[in-house]
Amino acid sequence: MEPSSFLQYLNPQNFEQFALETYERQYHNIAVYRDYIQLLGLPHPKTIQEIPFLPISFFKTHQVLPSGVLAQKVFLSSGTTLQQRSQHHIQDLRWYETALTITFERVFGAAQQYAFIALLPSYLENGDSSLIYMVDCLIAASHHEISGYYLANLAEVAAAYEKALDAGKIPFVFGVSYALLDLAEKGLNLSNAIILETGGMKGKRQELTKKELHTQLKQGFQVANIYSEYGMTELLSQAYCLTDAHIFEPPPWCRVFIRDAYDPFTYVQEGQKGGINFIDLANQWSCSFIQTDDLGRLCQKGFTVEGRLEASDIRGCNLLVD
Repeated sequence: MEPSSFLQYLNPQNFEQFALETYERQYHNIAVYRDYIQLLGLPHPKTIQEIPFLPISFFKTHQVLPSGVLAQKVFLSSGTTLQQRSQHHIQDLRWYETALTITFERVFGAAQQYAFIALLPSYLENGDSSLIYMVDCLIAASHHEISGYYLANLAEVAAAYEKALDAGKIPFVFGVSYALLDLAEKGLNLSNAIILETGGMKGKRQELTKKELHTQLKQGFQVANIYSEYGMTELLSQAYCLTDAHIFEPPPWCRVFIRDAYDPFTYVQEGQKGGINFIDLANQWSCSFIQTDDLGRLCQKGFTVEGRLEASDIRGCNLLVD
């Protein structure tokens, strides 16, 4: 199965069929998923709404991978020890790279038009991050020497920004929230750049609402918009938010359901707040059906992210309370 052909073939009309087929294959081949479903007594869903979602915490305690399959790469979530970090065993990196490329180009166009200025210090420190792998792919696709990782050093970022403009490239600043705030507070004018924030404060600064964060970044960088990215170690796909409404739009091979925060097997209506269940059919070689610890709401064009369930670890992307 070629990733590009599969992902680009999916649409609203055939999504449920492929989701159910994916479920059947993963139920039979992934031991931890099968054991969990058998304990629930829900092995034979007839509709997409009946598919059980694997709690995301299982990625910390089990290898979520078909029996007999070797991982080409293991992505680790942020955390202080290996035992506290989710491990996503990737059988074929082409699925990640294809999902990333198609989604990015749908939203922002070809990577070659950008020079990427990445401000991701905490992710670089942790190592084996899916976000770092993602940015590595974008840097390579830009084919430009300016693209790379920068600390929140005003002079270095300002110089890279000017060099990108001089080279006819659009500066694309990709940063974790606290690193972007460090620069914005210094009054760095990035008015011709695309600014994309991902992740929370990682304990470096006081948490802000999404609205507060974006207001400060817009004022500091003198830009009209701040964009956001939603992704996590356990998913191979990303969703982007391009408006002040803070609505993330997933790619066609993904779908979001909102479950009752107190009853994980009941879904709430559009507009009501609850836990986010994420279907990612790019996860063909792990589990496509993830019960996340994020809270959010469904809306017409996507979903919002509005914090985390209580007692969940503080990690991942876009975990700010709105």
